[in-house]
Amino acid sequence: MKILIVEDEELAAERLAQLVKEIEPGAEIYGPIDTVMATLSHLKQHRDYDLILLDIQLADGKSFSIFEDFEVVTPVIFTTAYDEYALQAFELNSIDYLLKPVNREKLKSSLEKFRKLKEYYGEGNPNNQLYEMIRNLKTPEKSAYKNRFLINKGDAMIPVKISEIASFYAEEKEVFLLTNDNKRFIIPHTIEELSENLDPKLFFRVNRQFIVSIEAIHKVHNYFNFKLKVELNADPKLEIIVSRPKVTAFKSWMNGEQI
Repeated sequence: MKILIVEDEELAAERLAQLVKEIEPGAEIYGPIDTVMATLSHLKQHRDYDLILLDIQLADGKSFSIFEDFEVVTPVIFTTAYDEYALQAFELNSIDYLLKPVNREKLKSSLEKFRKLKEYYGEGNPNNQLYEMIRNLKTPEKSAYKNRFLINKGDAMIPVKISEIASFYAEEKEVFLLTNDNKRFIIPHTIEELSENLDPKLFFRVNRQFIVSIEAIHKVHNYFNFKLKVELNADPKLEIIVSRPKVTAFKSWMNGEQI
């Protein structure tokens, strides 16, 4: 079993490696890697790991951003000193979520869970089959999503229906709501929060900056490096690029398929 450790605290990385050696004596341990950028670069060149032990808070940011820039098909066990990221972790291809300092018995339980899942699919099957199964174990679909936003406009407040919204986007530390008639409003939400509270059948997060509405798309163009460029009816001049790892999922979403 090849295991990659991504951890920016030297002592925590050493402890984690030692625990893995005790629990899985035959495991090959690689790392630690201590930044998002270094991990992203490494995974683009090395895709043959069986499992990644991934710290959420790294030296240069949260490791969740790795999944936005690159399709990680290797199963993950997240580690963190904070429990506030549990939901977000399970929305990714995670086996488990461990709080620091990592407890030996809990790590052993997580590794046993991974081994059982791996055995279920058989040694001859690639990681992406296990990954797809893990994705199906995510938090059940929400029964209700936001259907309108209350916008402050001067001394007044106006409701904006979901059907009136073309896109949400982040720009210069602000998040904007763009309507179908090309009006913009600053809203007190992050792109991450919006991703969790919008109906995924109607909205798709194409990159870190933009979430677009299926009803607002006028045309999609092929773009360089196998990316796509989205043109909205509301504002065709907006530069909206579908990041390469999301192209396949975006096409499926456009085609009305479950993703």
